[in-house]
Amino acid sequence: MKIDINIPPDAEFIIETLKASNHKAYIVGGCVRDSIMGRVPADWDITTSATPCEIKELFTKTIDTGIKHGTITVVINGSCFEVTTFRQDGEYADNRHPSAVNYTKSIVEDLSRRDFTINAIAYNKEEGLLDPFSGAVDIQSKTIRTVGQPDKRFNEDALRMLRAVRFSAQLCFEAERSTLESILSNAALIKNISAERIRDELTKILLSDNPDRLWLIKKTNLMGYIMPEFLPCFDTPQNNPYHVYNVAEHIIKSIQYAEKDKIIRWTMLLHDIGKPYVKTTDKKGIDHFYGHPFKSVALAGSILRRLRFDTKSIHKILKLVELHDIDIKPDPTSVRKAVNRAGSDLFEILLKVYEADKRAQTPDFLEERLKSLKEIRDIYLEIMEKGQCVDLKGLAVTGDDLVREGFEEGIKIKNALDKLLADVLNNPELNRKDILLNIAKKYTRR
Repeated sequence: MKIDINIPPDAEFIIETLKASNHKAYIVGGCVRDSIMGRVPADWDITTSATPCEIKELFTKTIDTGIKHGTITVVINGSCFEVTTFRQDGEYADNRHPSAVNYTKSIVEDLSRRDFTINAIAYNKEEGLLDPFSGAVDIQSKTIRTVGQPDKRFNEDALRMLRAVRFSAQLCFEAERSTLESILSNAALIKNISAERIRDELTKILLSDNPDRLWLIKKTNLMGYIMPEFLPCFDTPQNNPYHVYNVAEHIIKSIQYAEKDKIIRWTMLLHDIGKPYVKTTDKKGIDHFYGHPFKSVALAGSILRRLRFDTKSIHKILKLVELHDIDIKPDPTSVRKAVNRAGSDLFEILLKVYEADKRAQTPDFLEERLKSLKEIRDIYLEIMEKGQCVDLKGLAVTGDDLVREGFEEGIKIKNALDKLLADVLNNPELNRKDILLNIAKKYTRR
């Protein structure tokens, strides 16, 4: 295939500098694949016959980002480019890392160690495409195929199995039969991969244009090792007027409707995960899932901690899962109370979660629910514009004010403030210091 790739000037400068010193150099991997597809590459990686020491001698500013694996980051005009020496990997004893890395002068040997044919293509302007494994053909046919034997590739690095799903989701490609069969037979190897690497791949799948490729994780048996708590969702129907999908189908639909935001999409993945565990069926044959948000919070917390999420993200996701099914009416008091429960920083996100959830339910009720949701949003914006109190920080009196009025410090102060806040949520006109101090006199004093 003949193709001209518009390499950024700084990347081209690196290639030409290496070539001027009698080294071979190419852009490689994802940037070549994306360029062939007409996509704008996020990164421009370079591979070269030069050793790391030779790379460092040629450029003024470099960073030893992965020097033990032959990778040096070259900084040109403030932009960073990973430059990696042609290499061959040693044995993979742990299904994660090669025991040794050996440099080679052959670009074909370097490309032969890569995961998929679509990522095993190199290019420079002088030689054009170097594509010894027909990756360009697989790009045209939208096929994900391993370089060489799939069992060997997945035994080298078991994360490649999940990466196959990720590329399927990001590129809308299909894994070919032998690749899928190999994932199915080697799925247990994913247990050897760190939680952080699995988490990052799952996040990329969720943030893709095709998060429904989560089905592929189940189909290939990876789900049983990555997130076994999710498996019952695939076998749990929802015989209920508000649902037309089973639990897993509803969850995946809700992700598709959700904004491409990590917190929101992880919330949608986990918001109903507790449903299979609390399902009941009444005498009329209608299914109910009472208390499922709390069961979902428990399961989601276990999953998020297992995948080593940061504390701040865990807090946000669990709060949204807990509140995703609360009843918010389109009236100011109900909205103020909901904002208080969620926190003003999360309420707008909660409305996005709420909308994605409703869009993935029975279409018959959607128009009415979207109308109600718009009214809730409008009321919320009006509350914020008026600066109405929605939490203790916005209350016109403080604990110190109550102490000066004779309240005992400690739990009595807290109880009084909570009662005053409840009054103000019901009637924002009460949020004046003189009015609240007068109301406070009704509460327990010293």
